[in-house]
Amino acid sequence: MKIIIGADLVPTESNFDLFKKGDAKTLIGNDLLLTLKSADYSLFNLEVPITDCNSPIEKFGPNLIAPTVTIAGLKAINPHFFGLANNHILDQGVKGLKNTIETLEKAGIDYSGVGNNINDACKPFIKEIDGKKIGIYCCAEHEYSIATYTRPGANPFDPLVSLDHIVELKNSVDYVIVLYHGGKEHYRYPSPYLQKVCRRIVDKGADLVVCQHSHCIGCEEKYRQGTIVYGQGNFLFDDSESEFWKTGLLIELDDNFKISYLPIMKYENKVRLASERNKIDILEEFYKRSQEIKNPEFVRKKYAEFAKNMETEYLLRFSGAFRRNLFVRIFNNLTSYKFIKRFYLKDNQLAIENAIDCEAHRELAIEALRRCRR
Repeated sequence: MKIIIGADLVPTESNFDLFKKGDAKTLIGNDLLLTLKSADYSLFNLEVPITDCNSPIEKFGPNLIAPTVTIAGLKAINPHFFGLANNHILDQGVKGLKNTIETLEKAGIDYSGVGNNINDACKPFIKEIDGKKIGIYCCAEHEYSIATYTRPGANPFDPLVSLDHIVELKNSVDYVIVLYHGGKEHYRYPSPYLQKVCRRIVDKGADLVVCQHSHCIGCEEKYRQGTIVYGQGNFLFDDSESEFWKTGLLIELDDNFKISYLPIMKYENKVRLASERNKIDILEEFYKRSQEIKNPEFVRKKYAEFAKNMETEYLLRFSGAFRRNLFVRIFNNLTSYKFIKRFYLKDNQLAIENAIDCEAHRELAIEALRRCRR
């Protein structure tokens, strides 16, 4: 048995044509393509609606979209499964989500992590490989895309119910993989909260927890009977020149669920297996960070440093809202009040909602507010 797990796979405008042509060799290179084709099963995070319906929802942050013709390239890369529980899958509304599901089903690609409502979205996916049952559970932190009791969307991580889902899944399979879409972008270590969550997921039966969403390679933690990977970077997501986006990891699992890592590197709007020299450097840094987080005090102090650096961003979200509300109160009797409220306040209101609703943002926002009292 050979399972390969890749992270964010997103066609973007700069490589739409390559995806439309199904030109996998140009997109990912022959060596990486052969590696993926050697897998019995491959998993990726599809962090974009595949749709021709441009109907962006209101949110704080970008609304992603890829035309349905890009499925040719996605399929050529040879994914067997896409996790859809992420913060972008509802970027083009319910119609965009339904188009995505229809496109994947037509292409014969498995998926999980979304549904017509919250009860439907939480269903895991089970795949039998070489006589072993592999359970895949996909969940996401709360950022605009979450399903409700009446609206389609992504499966949220909710400790009051998600941990029970994992226990139930473990009782019916040999191994459990949890794809957890969360954590803070561009932070290579777990926050205290994220570490606590992932450890609890392992306690409940997960053999492997993979945190996606951070867009950077993080670190690994061996915890009890399981392994936690706090960030594997992108697979192919050409949307930034940030140093964090230039490298990523593929996770490879064998018959005994032993884990190995394959470093990859971004080249312009494409990706390749890392050279031997780059591979050594990437893995050395990865294992160095993995050693560092064995010290609980290091995890707390490192996160406190990061939170301090992010303090201004989160305080501005709240102070900006105060200033804008004051402005609107002054001009409350103007006939253009609705216009002011609609266009002047909305972005900041969405930013505050995001800071409160999303677990990773809330943890940082609380740290910022607490520091104000010191």
